[in-house]
Amino acid sequence: MPVFASSSSPPQVLLLPDGGPQARAEPWLARWQALYGAALLEQHDWQRPLRGDWSARLQETLVDAPGPVVLVASGLGCVLAAWWAAHSPAAAKVRGALLVAPVDVEQPALREQLPGWSPLALQRLPFPSILVGRAQHAACSPQRAQALAQAWGATYVAPDDTVADPTRGDWDAGRTLLQTLLKD
Repeated sequence: MPVFASSSSPPQVLLLPDGGPQARAEPWLARWQALYGAALLEQHDWQRPLRGDWSARLQETLVDAPGPVVLVASGLGCVLAAWWAAHSPAAAKVRGALLVAPVDVEQPALREQLPGWSPLALQRLPFPSILVGRAQHAACSPQRAQALAQAWGATYVAPDDTVADPTRGDWDAGRTLLQTLLKD
């Protein structure tokens, strides 16, 4: 269980990594955890993620959080954040979300690999959000990422922008985006 600071402190950052049989580790998430003290949402099974289990784990973590939280989600973590926010009153604790390279679980191949994750929740998120697309992302085209951003009410950062490349170093441009969500 992540350790959160007291409610009088600034929002805590909670990392929601990708998962599934094709998931690859996102080094920038590990760096953000190490460099900035962000909490990582641990899941029971990274290779065979179940939406219900993952949502329950996120719910437990946020119900126990003593103060506001900002989510940083990658891949399947974006889908989790949208699904959970559409169903949980605890979403009121979320100050904002940085959603990076969501996966389109409605693609036929992904629907087979990730049973139970489709359909995508397409409701407007009840908190400010920024969605960063990726140009070279087979699991979600830039057009689909832009459509998800619109459905979720997120500000869209185009994949051709240099800001949208978390594979570079500590991804300072992403950290700048996150800072806009951490402000009061």
